[in-house]
Amino acid sequence: MPDDGAVVRALSEKIRDVPNFPKDGILFKDITTLLQDAGAFRQAVDMMAQTYRGKAVELVVGVESRGFIFGGALAYLLNSGFVPVRKEGKLPGQKISETYALEYGSAVLEIHKDAIKAGQSVVIVDDLLATGGTAKTTASLVQQLGGRVVGISFLIELKFLKGADNLTEYNVVSHLKL
Repeated sequence: MPDDGAVVRALSEKIRDVPNFPKDGILFKDITTLLQDAGAFRQAVDMMAQTYRGKAVELVVGVESRGFIFGGALAYLLNSGFVPVRKEGKLPGQKISETYALEYGSAVLEIHKDAIKAGQSVVIVDDLLATGGTAKTTASLVQQLGGRVVGISFLIELKFLKGADNLTEYNVVSHLKL
């Protein structure tokens, strides 16, 4: 079994850079090249799950859309429920919403009003930490419903954007720091 440093390097090499996507000046980190490699995908999910094994995690909240990929797998491994946080207009039931700033615009996130019961322990999962706005908004939605955010997990962190600085009140774990 390779050491953690070797795994991090190998997984980092599986991520493709796509310049000027979704708009000019953005260097998009494309994880589809990692996901299509079964071994790399398994290693990434196992690495993310290791942080929470043996801890009481009742729900994993995955952020649309790549957070669904890792969040669903993580919920399965942790024997937890899964709750999606979606972009505006995608959830059918009663919901709460919040607007937030992106590094290249703004957006609205929504969660079903009945998705989280007061006091439930929640881990929020997304593929990438940029400025922290998406994660902070998701945490706010979870807390509005009475959930306890016990952690926020990212596969990738873009360190130069200093998103972790915007999430200091949470236990943030990023595995690949680029």
